[in-house]
Amino acid sequence: MLVSVFCVVLLSAATRHEELQRAFARPARIAFPEDEPYSPQKAALGKMLFFDARLSGEQNRSCATCHNPSFGWETPVPRALGALQRPVARHTPTIENLAESEHFFWDGRVRRLEEQAMEPVSHPQEMGYSMNRVVRRLSAIYSYRRNFEIAFPGEGLNRHTILVALATYQRTLRSGWSPFDDWVEGDEDAISEPAKRGFDVFTGVGMCSTCHTGWAFTDHDFHRVGVASKDRGRGLIDPEMAYRFKTPGLRNIALRAPYMHDGSLTSLREIVEHYRRGGTPSEGQPSDLPPLTAITDQDVNDLIAFLETLTAYEPHVSAPALPVD
Repeated sequence: MLVSVFCVVLLSAATRHEELQRAFARPARIAFPEDEPYSPQKAALGKMLFFDARLSGEQNRSCATCHNPSFGWETPVPRALGALQRPVARHTPTIENLAESEHFFWDGRVRRLEEQAMEPVSHPQEMGYSMNRVVRRLSAIYSYRRNFEIAFPGEGLNRHTILVALATYQRTLRSGWSPFDDWVEGDEDAISEPAKRGFDVFTGVGMCSTCHTGWAFTDHDFHRVGVASKDRGRGLIDPEMAYRFKTPGLRNIALRAPYMHDGSLTSLREIVEHYRRGGTPSEGQPSDLPPLTAITDQDVNDLIAFLETLTAYEPHVSAPALPVD
């Protein structure tokens, strides 16, 4: 009788664990909007544009200057330098795994990647140019004109098609296969025992999966996470959402230091300890985070080991050859 009960308990625990693993399994396809379907020509053009410094006023910075693929499509400093050689307002967020998102930027101020692609180009503190001037500059380059005619028959090179190409490329930016993915697929040796315990902490006592859900480890929602900052976040759009910021995904998180919207936390350990104590709330800036008093030092180490399994085996991306004539 006791043996039967023990077996049932073990089976139940194993089933729950498998269900949790499946909840974080990668989707087979990328979701593209019906009005802007994928084509390899659009994506290839978007990649060229993303790495082309001619989209900036001084032709000295591209989208990839701040969204560097070697650092998880972020910048390894708290705030990147913009067109005026001054730090921009916030830490550069990753642009990986955003095809399913309905809000972009830390404050979610735009609803489509096409809009997101336009803002840095035209912002005086970022790339310091305008879309109209980008169109004129690129139109003077024969190879760009020809490639746009192929990718967008009947439309060619214009403001709209530039933004669609950029957005199409960004939707293809999926983090690569990682040890965690192998584990989800059933390879028990893909990650270490501490990492497996860390997954249990992540989905259990650590409460991380409350917000970091799904295969990309984000609910794409907005939360107050107890960062001492004057930045009102989404409150700039909706006063009732003051100090809330979009949940970043966790794929390739070990490559993306520093962390948070202000780049104020410099390591995974600092991040975990921040959440462990419930952030740094104040009277004017409350936190949605309860202190995690049940988490032990061993749990912290295990959780970090788990987060490191989210790093892709081949996280880097090669730059494209750019049109020169």
